[in-house]
Amino acid sequence: MSQIKKIVLTGGPCAGKTTALVRVIEHFTSLGFKVFTIPEVPTLFSQSGVDYTTPVYDFFYQEEKATLETQLELEDHFTRIAESCGMNSIIVCDRGAMDISAYMKPGMWEKLTQDVGTSTAELRDHRYDAVLHLVSAADGAEQFYTTSNNSMRREGNNEEGLRMARELDKKVIAAWTGHPHLRVINNHENFEAKIHRVLKEISNVLGLAQPITEERKYVVRLTGPVPDAIESDIVQTYLSSDPNTESRLRQRSWNGKRVYVLTTKTRVSEHEQVETERQITSNLYNSLLQQADPYRHTIRKHRMSFIWKGQYFEVDSFQEPVNNLVILETKGVEATEQVKFPPFLEVVKDITANTDYYNYNLALKGK
Repeated sequence: MSQIKKIVLTGGPCAGKTTALVRVIEHFTSLGFKVFTIPEVPTLFSQSGVDYTTPVYDFFYQEEKATLETQLELEDHFTRIAESCGMNSIIVCDRGAMDISAYMKPGMWEKLTQDVGTSTAELRDHRYDAVLHLVSAADGAEQFYTTSNNSMRREGNNEEGLRMARELDKKVIAAWTGHPHLRVINNHENFEAKIHRVLKEISNVLGLAQPITEERKYVVRLTGPVPDAIESDIVQTYLSSDPNTESRLRQRSWNGKRVYVLTTKTRVSEHEQVETERQITSNLYNSLLQQADPYRHTIRKHRMSFIWKGQYFEVDSFQEPVNNLVILETKGVEATEQVKFPPFLEVVKDITANTDYYNYNLALKGK
């Protein structure tokens, strides 16, 4: 039976989505996948006379309701088309349903989803196999920021426009937070590196073996508050598994919400591995806890995720089985690039590739 994966390509203004979409089509078509693309619905509507800036509540609400309904209908139609083609397929959505929520207040979004017959949990957590967020050039790559390629953009090419673009970038990430395969794709000195990361993340979703890479990690000391961070609490449990395989359960809690994810990493060669992850129910999570590795503790940590000058970071403050340990991890910073450390933390030491600080080893009992 052929597989169908639905992937959202999103991001702030001037993030490189259009270029990335072309490369995705070329790359995965050459590997034998059928690639379908769903256009950005708000842009189609704007070009047809819809005014998303209107102050009239009913007018704005009906526009957004039609936008969401059209988004979902297009995705459903393309899913049925993909099911009929008999090939392994990828459906790439130029933005997804949760992007719409970033442009309105929570109360309106809740009413909108109820009227359409769905929910945030359904749209965010279960509808898509992956969400790839490309960081806006307005954050860390300002020299490349332009609005000339999209006349429908509200953000101007000036300081106020840059501020609006950065703010929108963070709102979109917050809207998708909780999806088990949300990946934030940094800006890079070389745009090709950004495209490469997109292709790599989609390859992971498709179960294709990928080179084993080390994210850069540092023991740090926080010296001030972390601005605009998304904060969550993580409980991570390792399961008994076969040699060359690492399986873990993760419960992530934030703003009164919880998601449960099962991740498996299988080494297929000295330099390659296949990583799969899927969201699971709380019942399955509690059942799988019975398979916890008896030789490893459960890890508990508080995470702060944020963008700083176009680079995406996670800061984990460990609570169990170790405490007084804070680790900063970069996400997608190339080995040839300089890490743009924010001023509200102090680097204690570089622990990149230091296996003593792998979560898997920190959990080991008797250390």
